[in-house]
Amino acid sequence: MTKASYFKKAGVKLILAIVALACAAIPAQAAGFCPPAASGATLPWWGWPVLLFVFCFLLGIIAVLAGVGGGVLFVPIVGSFFPFHMDFVRGAGLLVAMCSSLAAAPNFLRKGMANLHLALPAALIASTASIAGAWIGLSLPQAIIQTALGIAILGIVVILSKSRESSYPAVGAPGRIASFLQLQGSYWEPAEQRQVEWHAHHAGRGLLWFIVIGFLAGMFGLGAGWANVPVLNLVMGAPLKAAVATSHFLLSITDASAAWVYINKGAIMPMIVVPSVLGVMLGSFLGAKVFARVHPKSIRTIVLAMLTLAGVRSILKGCGI
Repeated sequence: MTKASYFKKAGVKLILAIVALACAAIPAQAAGFCPPAASGATLPWWGWPVLLFVFCFLLGIIAVLAGVGGGVLFVPIVGSFFPFHMDFVRGAGLLVAMCSSLAAAPNFLRKGMANLHLALPAALIASTASIAGAWIGLSLPQAIIQTALGIAILGIVVILSKSRESSYPAVGAPGRIASFLQLQGSYWEPAEQRQVEWHAHHAGRGLLWFIVIGFLAGMFGLGAGWANVPVLNLVMGAPLKAAVATSHFLLSITDASAAWVYINKGAIMPMIVVPSVLGVMLGSFLGAKVFARVHPKSIRTIVLAMLTLAGVRSILKGCGI
């Protein structure tokens, strides 16, 4: 059995296990959270899941076209404009990001673009930090989380607007850490009809960044695709395609670690998780089909505007305005 087929089967089993756990029960701790009906919503109980499914379907399309992860769009927008408690939204956001990455990771492994030597050390560090972030995030009041999320989203907007990934960044000597971890690889580039050989550098600096990335991913349920690619590409010097592919594999581990904390604390509501995951997965599939016909830069501008609006609204909501 190849690595790709193994991870594909494992990913399918994990997705089914997550959905089964979400639908099986909501632990008693969830009784302390505010259900959607308590927020004064006027729609019937089934109206919000339907609306969420439609929104996540569109979100999946936009995320693929803009080249950003679905989690970084899901949490601030749903948390700001839907009547759900932020704990449920963050838990669902992690599962959305995880399921999306599990769907893409086996294909990248099969093509040799995702690199296990590069992903596993970063995954170990980011997963540990994401668990700590999830525990701390669930212990803080909702108002503080809303305000901090808004500030983090505006910071992400700045990072996304200024980052300019490089297809083949210039790299120096590997260094002792990169050499010891064998942070190097090769893959076939069909557009150029050649085998791309690469190695990473500044491994220590890059791995330290994954502490921050994992902590933020766990605390806010954002996923980490927005930060994984710039660090792997711009800091550690991996080619852009290798960075994107490795990021998908990395997300499937990091987000799963934090998601178990939310499941254990009862911050998973099937009414939010199921339509969100289904909508984003179907939307991502359609987005990949129309990707070649749409100008990504225009979509990216729209995404940045959406994130800015959601970030400002999240800060105002956290301040009670």
